[in-house]
Amino acid sequence: MKNKLHKLLSMAAIVATMSFSAKAQTISDFESLTLSKADTFWNGITNKLGTTFSNGNAIFNNYYDTSYGGFWSAGFAYTNMQDSIHGDYHHLYSSKALKGFNGSANYVSIAEDAYNNRVPIVKLSGNAAGKQVSGFYISNSTYAFNSMRDGISPPAKKFGGSTGNDPDWFKVTIYKWLGGVKTTDSVDFYLADFRFSNNAQDYIVNDWRWVDLTSLGNVDSLSFHLSSSDNSFGFMNTPAFFCMDNFTTKDAASGIEVVNIGTISVSPNPTNQSLVISHESLVKSISIFNVLGENVKNIILNENEETKTLKVDVSNLENGIYFLKTVDNSGFERTTKFIKQ
Repeated sequence: MKNKLHKLLSMAAIVATMSFSAKAQTISDFESLTLSKADTFWNGITNKLGTTFSNGNAIFNNYYDTSYGGFWSAGFAYTNMQDSIHGDYHHLYSSKALKGFNGSANYVSIAEDAYNNRVPIVKLSGNAAGKQVSGFYISNSTYAFNSMRDGISPPAKKFGGSTGNDPDWFKVTIYKWLGGVKTTDSVDFYLADFRFSNNAQDYIVNDWRWVDLTSLGNVDSLSFHLSSSDNSFGFMNTPAFFCMDNFTTKDAASGIEVVNIGTISVSPNPTNQSLVISHESLVKSISIFNVLGENVKNIILNENEETKTLKVDVSNLENGIYFLKTVDNSGFERTTKFIKQ
């Protein structure tokens, strides 16, 4: 047993030496995009019927429709609006979080036009093309938030209904594209969730939350699809808008990256059933990778579930060396390794 354990630990050291290195990243924070004044936005009106804009190592699509006098239909609009109060179809460019992530000025508002099959798409460029994406910060738009809270945009309903017991939800699904082909690999993030048996746990996101996309591996592009429990005649009633900031590319191909910021520990190690993870800050998500860099398990916690100590069942994993990565509520990543026997 000791010899077997020694061989496994030696292999782990070799893998760490070969695969772990500091990797660059680029953040699309949208601060370099010029807006003429405060509380304004760019929505593509100067480049109608389809255009793009770039920031960081990413290209963001935009579609401004010329029908009905003209309106922003889909894709990304950059904005510095600070309006967490007004939420209707006249106010499409504001985040319920009021400002960008960490109080920054600029961020992007995102719309999907399912009726015309116009989908928000981010294409990676430069050093990021065909490589990993770390993730981004997400928030509800003021329009969508107020509609879900109050039901002010008929036929959209008030989430939870009159009793608060309706199991409503609103989510964005981020799909991986590789080689120009949309894959089934995706990550879900719930912008609102009222499915809990305890209504006190129901929530509508009103701040900036980190979405971890590393489980998607290498990507060419990402597309975004919104869905809701509130639908009529095959279309979503919830306003199809959300906000993004600090879209972060790794600028490196898929692999396992160790980032040692703070403290993380797992026990018992080795294990054959479960791991107890001890963390210095609240954990938002956990990913487990094998020695090939393949993602074998994901756990995403909502705000009410975030914790510093968590028990994870790994009994279904094959015996071998694994790497466990956490993302905390500040967006920091930490990685450690463990052995499944």
